[in-house]
Amino acid sequence: MRSLLETLYPLHRTVAGPGGRSTLAAIGERIPLRIHEVPTGTRVHDWVVPREWRIHDAWVEERQGRRVIDYQASNLHVLGHSVPIHATVDRATLLAHIHTRPDQPDVIPYHTSPYAETWGFCAAQRTVDGLDQPEYDVHIDAELLDGAMTYGECVVPGESEDEIVFSTHTCHPSLANDNVSGIVVATFLAAALAERPRRHTVRILFAPGTIGSIAWLAGNADTLGRIRHGLVIAGVGDAGDHTYKRSFSEAADIDRAAELALRDRGRPFRVEPFQPWGYDERQYNAPGFRLPFGRLSRTPHGTYPEYHTSADDLAFVHDHSLTDSLDVLLEIVAILDRDRRPISTSPYGEPRLSAHGLMSTVGGRSRITQDEYAALWVLNMADGDHSLIDIATRSGLRWLLNGLAHGYVLHERWLFRSRCDDGQAGCAWRLTWPKRGHRSRLCFRDRGGGERPRNGPRRGEGCRPGLRECGPNRRPAPC
Repeated sequence: MRSLLETLYPLHRTVAGPGGRSTLAAIGERIPLRIHEVPTGTRVHDWVVPREWRIHDAWVEERQGRRVIDYQASNLHVLGHSVPIHATVDRATLLAHIHTRPDQPDVIPYHTSPYAETWGFCAAQRTVDGLDQPEYDVHIDAELLDGAMTYGECVVPGESEDEIVFSTHTCHPSLANDNVSGIVVATFLAAALAERPRRHTVRILFAPGTIGSIAWLAGNADTLGRIRHGLVIAGVGDAGDHTYKRSFSEAADIDRAAELALRDRGRPFRVEPFQPWGYDERQYNAPGFRLPFGRLSRTPHGTYPEYHTSADDLAFVHDHSLTDSLDVLLEIVAILDRDRRPISTSPYGEPRLSAHGLMSTVGGRSRITQDEYAALWVLNMADGDHSLIDIATRSGLRWLLNGLAHGYVLHERWLFRSRCDDGQAGCAWRLTWPKRGHRSRLCFRDRGGGERPRNGPRRGEGCRPGLRECGPNRRPAPC
């Protein structure tokens, strides 16, 4: 991960310009990436794609020729999308066009202005305090021209067309945590998922902040209905604890899956409520879309002193933070892929587990095993209305420890299937407690059809609306 981080960090990314294309080209060397260009002037809802910006060089010089601000020293020194200028200006005019961070006098802040044409520089306050000449030569060698905004997407097919979408912004220049870290982790996430079986199709978007996600939403109306879960990845490389920001509903499956993944790691983490401020989660959760998108970060944006400054450099991002964030994302996908809604066909009291070799035949114990405890929780909540995420959340049992990641502790012995083959997000297991020597059945809750036991209806049994059965050929059998 460090190698890709170091490759991407120096590139001067903007909303529209060659830096974004170079970033996507580097990503495309590692994962299959489809590149999209949205021409200058294109209206995407209330936004218009700005002109493409190409920066070549920039500086501020004393009249004697000494450079006091130099783009070659840091690409943060120039206001993003600054119009070109080559002039001699007085000190007051120059100071009016320099952005600083007075509370941190030694850092260069990051600022940009893609939607209002102006010129400007960014510099350390200590540098500005030393500007005592009456006039300065200012030079910004840049072009603003009709071109395009570029974004990329990687689609990793799953067994179902239902999608989990990850989104990360690609419009900031040399800021390692915000958001080269998110770009790197998203790239490695795509590569890792491509090597694993998945129920959901996973789509990973690499797009400029705000207008990039809005442009994708505007151009993919036919895809939005397949999105079941979404997550924005931003600022995942610093040394802070993970922070999860909930979706607008604050109770979506992505919210609970993310919180389960973080909870079960046994490390400190924070959960924030939704608010319409932050990264692109606010676009996906907008009233016209209301897609269930949360956000995974480490230290929240704007709350650490390095945020949007030159202090957010390569040393600020830690390798273990990147790999740890990747592990969290992979676990979130695993939880969503494995989630089911179990239905017990022996709901009138709990089954006699000891008769099936699933609990000790000796009574009077003061404690039971974790597996026994998990089985009791699953059976008690196996009414078709509660998912495995619900069960893991309410029981407090760890997702992996209690076997819920594989269905539940009885999977190996009593279930035929452990996946949702019809691709429906709201599928369910149907569990039958057979007599000795008989096999159990498994059906899936679906949007239509009915229920038929795997071995055909038994005497006195009919079909229940809303259920269908998945047979050994891995295809749903209609009722």
